Amino acid sequence: MFSLPPPSVAHWRFLFQWPTRFGDDEFGHMLVDVLKKHGVNIEGICFDSYARTAYAVVILKESGEREFSFSKEPSATMLLKESELKMGLIKQAKIFHFGSISLISEPSRSAHMAAMKAANEAGVFLSYDPNVRIALWPSPDAAREGIFSIWNYADFIKVSDEEVAFLTQGDPQRDDVVLSLWHDNLKLLVVTDGEKGCRYFTKQFKGKVNGFSVKTVDTTGAGDAFVGAVLFSMANQTNLFHDEEKLREALLFANACAAICVTTKGAIPGLATSSDAFELTKSKAKGVPFFPIQF
Repeated sequence: MFSLPPPSVAHWRFLFQWPTRFGDDEFGHMLVDVLKKHGVNIEGICFDSYARTAYAVVILKESGEREFSFSKEPSATMLLKESELKMGLIKQAKIFHFGSISLISEPSRSAHMAAMKAANEAGVFLSYDPNVRIALWPSPDAAREGIFSIWNYADFIKVSDEEVAFLTQGDPQRDDVVLSLWHDNLKLLVVTDGEKGCRYFTKQFKGKVNGFSVKTVDTTGAGDAFVGAVLFSMANQTNLFHDEEKLREALLFANACAAICVTTKGAIPGLATSSDAFELTKSKAKGVPFFPIQF
């Protein structure tokens, strides 16, 4: 159901649960073994005896950038039903993170909505990474409509500059274009831009945090590594949205995790340890001025 690979959070050793559905096949069981190896609580996972585990083929370019080719048949993930959700686990969560792909079709859309609303009613912090994959949607317009259908639920939203351009059809470098994505319940909006770093927007301030220049091998998983690092910081520091210095430290750490991720082939093998990420922040970070903002 969710766009964030659990190991990107569980890698730093705090409780992570992942409600989803895999095919009862070799690939599905292999993935569950990987999750267990990384300390993910698999209590919310179920298997489908008929549908196969979803997969994507990643085609790497010489630059390390990639193209995706997705399986088209109905996958086990897209057949997750509301009745299969363990709502108790969801309501007990500190953070509930979700993407948009499960909104494409039923029954996963209804399951997604039910889980998200249950988390919201329980006071769980809601994190949203749209993880735009236009090829999976019926059309670009359908993708925008689906992605925006749950936009106002999120407390934290992470988008890339390319996603800002797609969603707004405007210039992602302009703050007014980015802020057209703001909603009243939002606490933090972050726009990532590869090795250039990221920009952040809260109700009190905005700014930019530099990224890191590294030798890029494979960009797969960089965004997930970034989000996982931000959520790790959020789980440990509840006042990030009101303390700009701590927020900048958290985003610098996230930039470092994403940078380390792209130096190795594969999303999970490239995940940074917290010590490696902190070491990178000390060795290469450069400060960028930031300015107060009023909405």
